[in-house]
Amino acid sequence: MTNDLEPVETTACLILIGNELLSGRTQDKNLAFIATELNEVGVRLREARVIPDVRETIVATLNECRAKHDYVFTTGGIGPTHDDITTECVAAAFGVGLYRDQVTVDLLTERTRERGQEMNEARLRMATFPVGAELLPNSISAAPGYRLDNVFVMAGIPRVMQVMFEAARSQLRGGRKVQARSVAVDLGEGTIADCLSALQAKHPAIDIGSYPQMRPVGFRVSVVLRSTDDAMLDRVTEELIGALRTIGGDPQLEDIATAQSTAEPEG
Repeated sequence: MTNDLEPVETTACLILIGNELLSGRTQDKNLAFIATELNEVGVRLREARVIPDVRETIVATLNECRAKHDYVFTTGGIGPTHDDITTECVAAAFGVGLYRDQVTVDLLTERTRERGQEMNEARLRMATFPVGAELLPNSISAAPGYRLDNVFVMAGIPRVMQVMFEAARSQLRGGRKVQARSVAVDLGEGTIADCLSALQAKHPAIDIGSYPQMRPVGFRVSVVLRSTDDAMLDRVTEELIGALRTIGGDPQLEDIATAQSTAEPEG
């Protein structure tokens, strides 16, 4: 017998670290990638936080999130400059010291010489890790990310972060993958709001979201339903379609990839 109880899930939090994100100078490109890839291995990204390069904030956020979630991922702050303080903050959060990894030192030294530059203390910061860290190889720039307990520390540069994430993927243990269905309807959000509220109250284990699109003539809304239970998802989708027809809509199933918001919600 199937019921609407959500199975025990594996959860994650993403911490985006960097003053440049909060100032607007840099636009984050890592959140969407990480959320999508985590879902593929059955891990649900339950929250994301953007925080500054402030030691106390980083340490407190790490400790809160690693106690709350199965996995924590951080991006940013592991480079060679003075404001790259993530590693020392991770060590402080775990109450461990730092060590310099000689294999990484040798690799960085070789890469530096290949570029006609000299190794210096700043670059050696990228070979320094919290005691107990398991390194995540980086084939692009040689400086690795790392894992310490349930925290994965990665670069902020998207291409480098993605390489590190691939190294981390095999270490993740998730549950069932979240599936999705999308229904497009030719009504505004204000018109379908009560319908969606009633459906959500009836099926609390299904995540239901509405994403409006402004068209040359009238409104179109994509209603996306998400769940780990395929059979229940199909049943509730059919129920949604019936309810939308009842209030005068012409709902149609659509490819989930096209279900994205392109306008402000209807007021």
